[in-house]
Amino acid sequence: MARLAGKIAIITGAAQGMGASHARRFVAEGAKVVLTDILEEKGAKLAAELGENAYFVKHDVTNPEEWAKVVAAAEEKFGPVNILVNNAGISVAISILQMSLEQYRRIVDINQVSVFIGMKMVIPSMQRAGGGSIVNISSINGIVGGAIGYTDTKFAVRGMTKAAAIECSYYGIRVNSVHPGVIATPMIEQEDAKAAIQEFAKSIPMKRIAEPEEVTNLVLFLASDEASYTTGAEFVVDGGITAI
Repeated sequence: MARLAGKIAIITGAAQGMGASHARRFVAEGAKVVLTDILEEKGAKLAAELGENAYFVKHDVTNPEEWAKVVAAAEEKFGPVNILVNNAGISVAISILQMSLEQYRRIVDINQVSVFIGMKMVIPSMQRAGGGSIVNISSINGIVGGAIGYTDTKFAVRGMTKAAAIECSYYGIRVNSVHPGVIATPMIEQEDAKAAIQEFAKSIPMKRIAEPEEVTNLVLFLASDEASYTTGAEFVVDGGITAI
């Protein structure tokens, strides 16, 4: 039996990378999925590829009004939402001395505030559905230190997840965070990042970076009823780097 049969999911940042991997697997496992992203052409193309059980909505995750439209579209197209994957985010590596306040606030809005808005907007739909699962994508930099701004927001996602899990347990909603290490996505394929990533991979105990599907496997478990007693927890997918 499909592991997400009858489930309705919203996945942000779903046009490419890990989000696209999650969307493909969720549809394959029986879910109806609303894909959201600011990358309209890529997102619409992927939804068309996935067929009638996928629907794309262009979406700025920092905008509460757009979140309301996404939830309304999901309910109108498929029904009340069972699963939310807060996957959208940006990676920025600027020193604290060089980063402007405007740049810092942009990172906070996209990586942190959007997760709060997403949970706030989707929880009522999950209550109508009789419960659900929220999976917040953080990073290993929500476990250990890294670049200013990025690390701050990823730690915040970890903390928000725990706070929300306590409250949402009363609603039959589970909330967990996933902390990927270096994953083969467009985010790390930029020319100025390739050499640094290749060097970093040498320090990973498993001596390689991960494929998006390796993160998707965990996200799928947390989204499914198989994780029915799992909430408020963080799950690391990093090839062992945080174990050093």
